[in-house]
Amino acid sequence: MPERREIWCVRAGVVPYGEALLLQRRLLHARQASAVPDVLLLLEHPPTYTRGRRSTPDELPMGAQWYLAQGIEIHDTDRGGRVTYHGPGQLVGYPIIDLKRHRQDLHWYLRKIEEALINTLADYGIPGERNTSYTGVWTRGKKIASIGVHARDWVTWHGFALNVTTDLSFFDLIVPCGITGVVMTSIARELGSEEISAQDVRDRVSAKFAEAFDLTAVVTSHSELLEIVA
Repeated sequence: MPERREIWCVRAGVVPYGEALLLQRRLLHARQASAVPDVLLLLEHPPTYTRGRRSTPDELPMGAQWYLAQGIEIHDTDRGGRVTYHGPGQLVGYPIIDLKRHRQDLHWYLRKIEEALINTLADYGIPGERNTSYTGVWTRGKKIASIGVHARDWVTWHGFALNVTTDLSFFDLIVPCGITGVVMTSIARELGSEEISAQDVRDRVSAKFAEAFDLTAVVTSHSELLEIVA
Protein backbone atom coordinates (compact mmCIF):
# COMPACT_ATOMS: atom_id res chain seq x y z
CA MET A 1 0.00 0.00 0.00
CA PRO A 2 1.50 3.42 -0.94
CA GLU A 3 2.40 5.78 1.88
CA ARG A 4 -0.13 8.56 2.48
CA ARG A 5 0.96 12.03 1.48
CA GLU A 6 1.50 14.69 4.12
CA ILE A 7 -0.22 17.91 5.01
CA TRP A 8 1.74 20.28 7.22
CA CYS A 9 -0.50 21.62 10.00
CA VAL A 10 0.92 24.91 11.24
CA ARG A 11 -0.23 26.54 14.50
CA ALA A 12 0.65 30.17 13.88
CA GLY A 13 -1.00 31.89 16.88
CA VAL A 14 -2.49 35.38 16.49
CA VAL A 15 -1.53 36.90 13.14
CA PRO A 16 -2.75 40.21 11.64
CA TYR A 17 -4.79 39.61 8.51
CA GLY A 18 -2.35 41.39 6.19
CA GLU A 19 0.56 39.27 7.40
CA ALA A 20 -1.45 36.08 6.99
CA LEU A 21 -2.40 37.09 3.46
CA LEU A 22 1.25 37.66 2.56
CA LEU A 23 2.20 34.27 4.02
CA GLN A 24 -0.56 32.59 2.02
CA ARG A 25 0.76 34.11 -1.18
CA ARG A 26 4.26 32.88 -0.42
CA LEU A 27 2.92 29.42 0.33
CA LEU A 28 0.86 29.48 -2.85
CA HIS A 29 4.01 30.03 -4.92
CA ALA A 30 5.94 27.46 -2.89
CA ARG A 31 3.20 24.86 -3.40
CA GLN A 32 3.03 25.59 -7.13
CA ALA A 33 6.79 24.95 -7.25
CA SER A 34 6.41 21.75 -5.14
CA ALA A 35 8.74 23.29 -2.54
CA VAL A 36 6.28 22.33 0.22
CA PRO A 37 3.54 19.71 0.53
CA ASP A 38 -0.08 20.68 1.14
CA VAL A 39 -0.30 23.06 4.14
CA LEU A 40 -3.04 23.93 6.62
CA LEU A 41 -2.39 27.24 8.40
CA LEU A 42 -4.30 27.46 11.68
CA LEU A 43 -4.40 30.83 13.43
CA GLU A 44 -6.45 33.65 14.90
CA HIS A 45 -6.79 37.25 13.77
CA PRO A 46 -7.24 40.48 15.75
CA PRO A 47 -10.76 41.93 15.19
CA THR A 48 -11.15 42.13 11.40
CA TYR A 49 -13.89 42.26 8.81
CA THR A 50 -13.08 40.81 5.39
CA ARG A 51 -15.13 41.34 2.27
CA GLY A 52 -15.33 38.80 -0.55
CA ARG A 53 -15.73 39.31 -4.28
CA ARG A 54 -19.53 39.52 -4.05
CA SER A 55 -19.67 41.91 -1.10
CA THR A 56 -21.85 45.02 -1.28
CA PRO A 57 -21.56 48.26 0.78
CA ASP A 58 -24.74 47.55 2.77
CA GLU A 59 -23.05 44.58 4.47
CA LEU A 60 -21.19 47.15 6.63
CA PRO A 61 -24.25 49.25 7.57
CA MET A 62 -22.37 51.63 9.86
CA GLY A 63 -19.97 52.65 7.10
CA ALA A 64 -16.31 51.65 6.88
CA GLN A 65 -14.98 54.62 8.84
CA TRP A 66 -17.15 53.77 11.85
CA TYR A 67 -15.72 50.26 12.09
CA LEU A 68 -12.17 51.52 11.68
CA ALA A 69 -12.79 54.00 14.53
CA GLN A 70 -13.71 51.03 16.75
CA GLY A 71 -10.29 49.49 16.04
CA ILE A 72 -11.62 46.86 13.65
CA GLU A 73 -9.60 46.29 10.49
CA ILE A 74 -11.35 45.98 7.11
CA HIS A 75 -9.83 44.07 4.20
CA ASP A 76 -11.11 43.50 0.69
CA THR A 77 -10.14 40.05 -0.61
CA ASP A 78 -10.41 37.98 -3.78
CA ARG A 79 -11.99 35.00 -2.03
CA GLY A 80 -15.52 33.87 -2.72
CA GLY A 81 -18.38 34.84 -0.46
CA ARG A 82 -19.24 38.13 1.20
CA VAL A 83 -18.42 39.93 4.45
CA THR A 84 -17.45 38.03 7.58
CA TYR A 85 -15.78 38.63 10.92
CA HIS A 86 -12.49 37.26 12.25
CA GLY A 87 -11.31 37.73 15.81
CA PRO A 88 -10.00 36.20 19.02
CA GLY A 89 -11.55 32.86 19.94
CA GLN A 90 -12.15 31.95 16.32
CA LEU A 91 -10.09 29.25 14.59
CA VAL A 92 -9.18 30.36 11.08
CA GLY A 93 -7.83 27.77 8.66
CA TYR A 94 -6.05 28.55 5.40
CA PRO A 95 -5.49 25.36 3.37
CA ILE A 96 -2.84 25.67 0.65
CA ILE A 97 -3.69 22.53 -1.29
CA ASP A 98 -2.77 21.47 -4.81
CA LEU A 99 -6.06 20.14 -6.16
CA LYS A 100 -4.25 18.69 -9.18
CA ARG A 101 -3.07 16.01 -6.73
CA HIS A 102 -6.59 15.47 -5.41
CA ARG A 103 -9.53 16.47 -7.62
CA GLN A 104 -9.79 19.55 -9.83
CA ASP A 105 -13.23 20.53 -8.59
CA LEU A 106 -13.85 23.50 -6.28
CA HIS A 107 -17.33 22.28 -5.34
CA TRP A 108 -15.83 18.97 -4.20
CA TYR A 109 -13.18 20.91 -2.28
CA LEU A 110 -15.79 23.02 -0.47
CA ARG A 111 -17.76 19.92 0.51
CA LYS A 112 -14.57 18.34 1.88
CA ILE A 113 -13.90 21.38 4.08
CA GLU A 114 -17.48 21.18 5.34
CA GLU A 115 -17.03 17.46 6.00
CA ALA A 116 -13.91 18.06 8.11
CA LEU A 117 -15.64 20.74 10.20
CA ILE A 118 -18.83 18.69 10.62
CA ASN A 119 -16.75 15.75 11.83
CA THR A 120 -14.91 18.03 14.25
CA LEU A 121 -18.17 19.30 15.72
CA ALA A 122 -19.41 15.71 16.09
CA ASP A 123 -16.54 15.08 18.53
CA TYR A 124 -18.15 17.72 20.78
CA GLY A 125 -21.64 16.31 20.36
CA ILE A 126 -22.69 19.23 18.13
CA PRO A 127 -24.74 18.24 15.06
CA GLY A 128 -23.08 19.97 12.12
CA GLU A 129 -25.19 20.52 9.02
CA ARG A 130 -24.91 21.75 5.47
CA ASN A 131 -27.29 24.38 4.09
CA THR A 132 -28.30 23.71 0.50
CA SER A 133 -28.50 27.45 -0.21
CA TYR A 134 -25.23 28.59 1.36
CA THR A 135 -21.64 27.43 1.79
CA GLY A 136 -20.47 26.87 5.37
CA VAL A 137 -21.42 24.76 8.36
CA TRP A 138 -24.57 25.18 10.43
CA THR A 139 -26.02 23.63 13.57
CA ARG A 140 -29.68 23.69 14.54
CA GLY A 141 -30.30 26.39 11.93
CA LYS A 142 -27.48 28.67 13.16
CA LYS A 143 -24.19 29.27 11.36
CA ILE A 144 -21.07 28.13 13.19
CA ALA A 145 -18.42 28.18 10.44
CA SER A 146 -17.90 30.32 7.34
CA ILE A 147 -16.00 29.30 4.22
CA GLY A 148 -14.60 31.43 1.41
CA VAL A 149 -11.93 30.10 -0.95
CA HIS A 150 -9.97 30.96 -4.05
CA ALA A 151 -7.61 28.96 -6.26
CA ARG A 152 -4.83 29.79 -8.68
CA ASP A 153 -3.67 27.10 -11.07
CA TRP A 154 -5.69 24.70 -8.88
CA VAL A 155 -3.73 25.61 -5.73
CA THR A 156 -6.11 26.85 -3.03
CA TRP A 157 -5.86 29.68 -0.54
CA HIS A 158 -8.17 31.59 1.82
CA GLY A 159 -10.32 29.09 3.74
CA PHE A 160 -12.62 28.74 6.74
CA ALA A 161 -13.43 30.30 10.11
CA LEU A 162 -14.83 28.17 12.94
CA ASN A 163 -16.33 30.01 15.90
CA VAL A 164 -14.97 28.46 19.10
CA THR A 165 -15.19 31.05 21.89
CA THR A 166 -15.71 33.99 19.52
CA ASP A 167 -17.38 37.19 20.76
CA LEU A 168 -20.45 36.85 18.54
CA SER A 169 -21.55 40.46 19.11
CA PHE A 170 -19.17 41.52 16.31
CA PHE A 171 -21.43 39.70 13.84
CA ASP A 172 -24.36 41.86 14.99
CA LEU A 173 -22.62 44.91 13.49
CA ILE A 174 -22.61 43.53 9.92
CA VAL A 175 -24.73 41.39 7.60
CA PRO A 176 -22.75 38.15 8.02
CA CYS A 177 -22.04 36.43 4.69
CA GLY A 178 -24.64 38.75 3.18
CA ILE A 179 -27.45 36.73 4.80
CA THR A 180 -30.03 38.98 6.42
CA GLY A 181 -31.31 37.58 9.71
CA VAL A 182 -28.70 34.84 10.02
CA VAL A 183 -27.95 33.75 13.60
CA MET A 184 -24.29 33.06 14.31
CA THR A 185 -23.18 30.65 17.01
CA SER A 186 -20.04 29.04 18.41
CA ILE A 187 -18.86 25.83 20.00
CA ALA A 188 -18.89 27.57 23.38
CA ARG A 189 -22.46 28.80 22.95
CA GLU A 190 -23.72 25.40 21.78
CA LEU A 191 -22.07 23.66 24.74
CA GLY A 192 -23.03 26.37 27.22
CA SER A 193 -19.44 26.70 28.39
CA GLU A 194 -16.45 28.94 27.64
CA GLU A 195 -14.06 26.28 28.96
CA ILE A 196 -13.09 25.05 25.50
CA SER A 197 -9.47 24.16 24.79
CA ALA A 198 -8.29 26.00 21.67
CA GLN A 199 -5.47 23.50 21.31
CA ASP A 200 -7.91 20.60 21.42
CA VAL A 201 -10.03 22.18 18.68
CA ARG A 202 -6.94 22.81 16.53
CA ASP A 203 -5.81 19.21 16.97
CA ARG A 204 -9.22 17.84 16.04
CA VAL A 205 -9.57 20.09 13.01
CA SER A 206 -6.08 19.06 11.84
CA ALA A 207 -6.93 15.37 12.17
CA LYS A 208 -10.36 15.64 10.51
CA PHE A 209 -9.00 17.79 7.70
CA ALA A 210 -6.19 15.34 6.95
CA GLU A 211 -8.67 12.47 7.05
CA ALA A 212 -11.07 14.20 4.64
CA PHE A 213 -8.28 14.64 2.08
CA ASP A 214 -6.63 11.26 2.72
CA LEU A 215 -3.44 12.89 3.98
CA THR A 216 -1.18 12.39 6.99
CA ALA A 217 -1.15 15.39 9.36
CA VAL A 218 2.35 16.54 10.34
CA VAL A 219 2.60 19.31 12.93
CA THR A 220 5.05 21.94 11.67
CA SER A 221 6.18 25.02 13.56
CA HIS A 222 5.43 28.51 12.32
CA SER A 223 9.12 29.46 12.49
CA GLU A 224 10.13 26.42 10.42
CA LEU A 225 7.60 27.33 7.77
CA LEU A 226 8.79 30.94 7.65
CA GLU A 227 12.37 29.75 7.05
CA ILE A 228 11.22 27.80 4.02
CA VAL A 229 9.07 30.48 2.39
CA ALA A 230 10.98 33.63 3.46
